[in-house]
Amino acid sequence: MAERFDPGTLRQWWPKPSKPRPIVIFGAGSIVGDAHLPAYRKAGFPVAGIYDPDHAKALQLAETWGIRAYSSENEAFATTDAIFDLATPPSAHAAILAKLPIGAAALIQKPLGSDLEAATIILEICRARKLKAAVNFQLRFAPMMLALQDAIAKGHLGEVVDFDAWLALATPWGLWPFLKGLPRIEIAMHSIHYLDLVRGLLGNPLGVHAKTIGHPNHGVAQTRTAAILDYGTRVRCALSVNHDHDFGRKFQACEFRISGTSGAAYVKLGVNLDYPRGEPDELWIRPAGSADWVAVGLEGAWFPDAFVNRMANLQRFAAGEDEELIGSVEDAWQTMALVEAAYQSSAAPATAIAPLPGR
Repeated sequence: MAERFDPGTLRQWWPKPSKPRPIVIFGAGSIVGDAHLPAYRKAGFPVAGIYDPDHAKALQLAETWGIRAYSSENEAFATTDAIFDLATPPSAHAAILAKLPIGAAALIQKPLGSDLEAATIILEICRARKLKAAVNFQLRFAPMMLALQDAIAKGHLGEVVDFDAWLALATPWGLWPFLKGLPRIEIAMHSIHYLDLVRGLLGNPLGVHAKTIGHPNHGVAQTRTAAILDYGTRVRCALSVNHDHDFGRKFQACEFRISGTSGAAYVKLGVNLDYPRGEPDELWIRPAGSADWVAVGLEGAWFPDAFVNRMANLQRFAAGEDEELIGSVEDAWQTMALVEAAYQSSAAPATAIAPLPGR
């Protein structure tokens, strides 16, 4: 039986490490200035420095935040007892991981490689070098999602039987120039967050039906996806994602609906609306036994607070304060396997419709 629903008691923060380790960041792209550095400053996590092959770019960001810009990879690798934060394109992950000290702790920007084959290579590198490595699928750690997971764990929704993701918005893909020319975009770089979250909530699906396509108004490989995750006959899970709904804010949306046997939840992912400025996140719950929806007062947002919680878990695991590393490379590989299956499904022929019989 579910306990009495009190939205103020739902968990929204991960415990902080008692002695935070210095963070060494690889990459000086927009996500570092928009999320990583604001999160670490907010949390009080020390940043030792930043390295980027484009030294001028790293230097500019470092000066803005009052941190060091390493002039070489070796300088960055030499930082003792560090957490290595790889905010790098997927094609760069393996080479950096292969040079990290044996047994080091690392946070790897999603996706875990460009495809499942590359993810497997990274997995093997992390195993061989005994790295305490996690992937930055930080949506699981957003305050709204920690609260949602807590509400589910406490029985306020009953058994979860429906998960709907609906996105109709305009995403400024030009903010990430490294995406230009890549063959896999939407699922691999965006909806992968949602697939990982679903895995965290519901476990691994039996399979997936998916179609992902581009749009005639631009050259980005894919920006629109429809997917159904197969959880058998008890759970329905569907995602409808359209990054090209560029007709004003009025009817745009970025939301999840999670329904259980006795309660439900609604989540608004505000950061994606007018990104990167964003709008406030929202979490509403209609708990078991209640006729009314209750707004959960959120103490933070996906950006940057999920990055605080994500790093806190890695820091605590590296120090032996957490027993489980959430979103470990081993776990993230399974999200990559789901992504791979979605692309294979998209490339496969659909079930043909029977033609009208001849007269």
